[in-house]
Amino acid sequence: MHPSTLPHVRTRLTDLAEQAGVSTATVSRVLNGKHGVSAQARQAVLAALDVLGYERPEKLRMRSAGLVGLVVPELTNPVFPAFAQVIETMLTDRGYTPLLCTQSPGGTTEDQYVELLLEHGVDGILFVSGLHADTSAGKERYHRLRGRGIPVVLVNGFAEGVDAPSVSTDDAAAMQQAFRHLYQLGHRRIGLAVGPTRFVPSRRKRDAFVALLTEHLGVTDPDAHVVSTLFTVEGGQAAAAELFASGHTAVVCGSDLMALGAVRAARSMGLSVPEDVSVVGFDDSPLIAFTDPPLTTVRQPVAAMGHAAVSALVAEITGNRAARAELLFHPELVVRGSTGAAPAAAADDAVTPTADANA
Repeated sequence: MHPSTLPHVRTRLTDLAEQAGVSTATVSRVLNGKHGVSAQARQAVLAALDVLGYERPEKLRMRSAGLVGLVVPELTNPVFPAFAQVIETMLTDRGYTPLLCTQSPGGTTEDQYVELLLEHGVDGILFVSGLHADTSAGKERYHRLRGRGIPVVLVNGFAEGVDAPSVSTDDAAAMQQAFRHLYQLGHRRIGLAVGPTRFVPSRRKRDAFVALLTEHLGVTDPDAHVVSTLFTVEGGQAAAAELFASGHTAVVCGSDLMALGAVRAARSMGLSVPEDVSVVGFDDSPLIAFTDPPLTTVRQPVAAMGHAAVSALVAEITGNRAARAELLFHPELVVRGSTGAAPAAAADDAVTPTADANA
């Protein structure tokens, strides 16, 4: 009996075809290494093998084009696993083997990971929200890597003077979208809960937010509307509690985790979201749409940023110099259930605006 007629083989082909969205004939051609299959269909079948837990046949295991280090700060914030997954998939599609390095408090540092990666002979390193984003950290570590000829790409945190491509979310645009949304809902007491401003993305968010307060609400004391704290649920809760206690009816947060903390702060103070106060997050992390209430947030274009970062790194590895100008990616406001119209009493006591927020 031919193997393809065995029941368990037919079942496997059917399962793979359903998962990959292709025909069983296409699955069979891929598994047998035959021609006549598009690259997209082939990749779908390989992904189906992995998802369903089947071991890839030896003939389908690509020889690695090289090792690439991927350094992320931690995995507790869902946006970092999202970046890691996108980047690892794109590196694998190009034949590279990604080596994921994740940090935790008191654990292996970024510099220690870099030494380990160099010992493994990596062809390049991609840093996501690393020390390059910390204005208080020295940039010599990146200069040394470049001096050794190691290609480097930086994500979310432009480092002036570092000879490397840089990919970031446009934080100023993110603040404009969040602020405009809240302004149009009638909010005039809008606060910002953001991470430590020694980090480039936090500083950019704060600067853009302060400019919006001044331009559209005539605020002369912006520090009273900004609280810098930790990038955590607890940090967001503490910052939002301070802002709500001082009369703010809406808070923009520097991350989705901080926004969840802001919702917790509101409830602990007997306030309802969004009836009494509104909360906007940042990232649009996985599962954020399923929180209570579903979180209005500014979505980072993770897939597009990951693609650009990998493309730049592969270009550098293969000897083609990538652009050094920072690539800024436009975010997208996703409106859900955590924002609503400003309370009538708050609108009556609002700061008189000096300009239309749509200007």
